[in-house]
Order: sequence, then structure tokens, then C-alpha cells
Amino acid sequence: MNSKLPNVGTTIFTVMSKMASDYGAINLSQGFPNFPIDSQLIELLQQKTKENIHQYTPMAGLPILLEQIAIKIKERYNRVVLPETELLVTAGATQAIFTTVQALVHPGDEVLLLDPCYDCYESPVILAGGKPIHVPLNEHYAPDWERIEGVMSEKTRVIISNNPHNPSGSMWSKEDWLKLEQLLNKFPRLLHISDEVYEYIAFENEHISAHSTALLRERSIIVSSFGKTFHITGWKIGYMVAPSHLMTEIKKVHQFLVFCVNSVAQHTLAAYLEKTDLMDLSGFYKQKRDLFKSGMEKSRFTLLPCQGTYFQLASYERISQENDVEFTKFLVTEHGVAAIPVSVFNDSHLDRKHIRFCFAKTDETLTAATEILCRI
Repeated sequence: MNSKLPNVGTTIFTVMSKMASDYGAINLSQGFPNFPIDSQLIELLQQKTKENIHQYTPMAGLPILLEQIAIKIKERYNRVVLPETELLVTAGATQAIFTTVQALVHPGDEVLLLDPCYDCYESPVILAGGKPIHVPLNEHYAPDWERIEGVMSEKTRVIISNNPHNPSGSMWSKEDWLKLEQLLNKFPRLLHISDEVYEYIAFENEHISAHSTALLRERSIIVSSFGKTFHITGWKIGYMVAPSHLMTEIKKVHQFLVFCVNSVAQHTLAAYLEKTDLMDLSGFYKQKRDLFKSGMEKSRFTLLPCQGTYFQLASYERISQENDVEFTKFLVTEHGVAAIPVSVFNDSHLDRKHIRFCFAKTDETLTAATEILCRI
């Protein structure tokens, strides 16, 4: 048949996780925690499953959950969000991004993707009849604004950002956000999808959000993830914030994709948000980042700066000159540790000899992995 996505195959995450399983390797590849979730969240889930809450929720989300999300946004970003018109609960961040692109991108529109970028960005653009335009980040994994502006045109509809950034762990500076605002002013048709699923995992520098200024709020669709924030990736639940005139169009698509999101998860999270402090998360993951970093001090890998997320990039140039895909396969088969090659996040397959480790693991797992990596 004539495939709509002829270049899409099995993702590298599936490949590496399967290899980790086949070879009994420590899996630092796919981005999910291997430790238990908060016991209080489990207790709330058990309690809620016994209540009469197992039918459809309102399409946009459970009202009490939307209210709690609005409260957290006000506490964190000092932004007042209208739950009824500016919020939408989604079946994870991937569905949020897919829905947004389908609603707002028309055939012939161009969408700017900043490489390396997550693989869920390009496919919805293609399916919407749009044209993905890949623009490489610079050597420090920061936006190259001169290059970005150089590809802008009257056809440019959306720019997608990811901050804190997967896979690099880098974060945008205030200057980067000012540059984006300049673009938004220069190109009135341009919209911004801000993927902020790691917003509560930032270390030395504070995370700056698209929630931060009036112009960004007016032109941005901001995507967040309960899965990343509360270590519940398997629940597949997140939310997005957008101006009401954009959200109206997004909801039209959302209702025909999923209509509404898991009712038990929504009720559980509504109760949990009342009881938890989201700002504790950065300290939790900073300890894990630092444990991994200290464990790697005697290795031949060179760790790059990690400002946020639960991913650590490492250069293996002092060990091998083979391409990063082959090197990660070598790590699994010969040494029993799984990682992700960064070149697969680049449309050009640019290979800087960088690989990505996930440190959202138990301390015992991280210690065992770094002991192996130090022997290579």
C-alpha cells in the first residue's frame, strides 16, 4: 500500500529496550523510572477505584482536576488560567502535540523542528499535510536563532520547542525567549508549541516557561505531563494550556481522537494535586544526576552539562570512533548497559559521538551501571 508515513519504522527506544531485555542489560535507554511511585498516590488510586467514577468524564477534563491544574499554574508561574476555556486534559503529551498539530496546521504550512528533537513531532506534521523544516541546534544544544530566522517565511505556521530539552538536558536562557518573542512579533501568523514535560526537573538554573510573558501566553500552546512529573508514564495522562480561540479548535480534534481521558486517573490526580508539592521534584532528580555523575568520574566517557530532565548526555570519543548507533549496540551486547544514540533525534542523522543515559532509576541501578561503564 501507499504509506502515509513511509519513513517511520520501529523506534530506537523499542529496539534498545528489546536488546536490553534480550541481553539482560541494565536499561538506561528508554525514559521511564524503575522505582515505585508515591505510596500516597497508590492509596488514592485504590480508594478512587471503589467509587462510582468509572464512566466518561467531560470531554475537556474533570472540572475538579482542571481547577487543581489552574491552581498549580498560578502558584508556579503566576498565571491565571481559565479552566473552562484554556485547559485540556490529554492522553499524554504525545496526544496533546498530535492533536494541536492536526487542529492548527494546514496543507502547505511549514513547521520548524529544532534538532535533535523527539520523534513524535514530525509525523503529525506530515499527516496534517504540512512540511517539517528541521533546524539543527548549535553545538551546545541551544537554538541557533540566526539560522532559524533564515528559514522563516510566510508559510511558517508553528515552531516547536522542548525545554528542558530531551535528549540533551539543556535549557533555554532568557535571551532565547527574547529571541522567540522577536520572531513572534515579526511573523504574526507564527504559533509556538512549547513542550514542557520536564518543567519540574531543573537543577542549577530556574526553568523559564512560555507561561512567563503576555506575548508568549497569547501565541503558545504549552504541553505538560503528569507522567513525567509523578513517575506514572504508563498512565498516559497530561494536559495543555492555550488561549481560548486556539483551544476551541484543538478541542474539536481532541473529541474525535480520544473524546476524554481515563476517569480513574483524573479523579486520583485531582485529589493528589491538593496534597503534593511539585517543587520537590528537582531536588529528587538532582541527587540522581549527581550520583550518576560521581559514578562516572573514573570512566572514559565525557559528560555534557545537564541542566534539566532526567537524561545525561555523554561523549564516547575517547573510547571509539564508530557511529553512535553501533556503539550503543556494542554497549548492550558486550557490556550489558543500554543507552540511546543521539543521531536518531536528528533528521540529518548528525553524529557527534554523543549517547543518552536515563538516570530516572534506583540508586542501586545507577551504581551498578556506572561501575560497568567505568571498566570500558
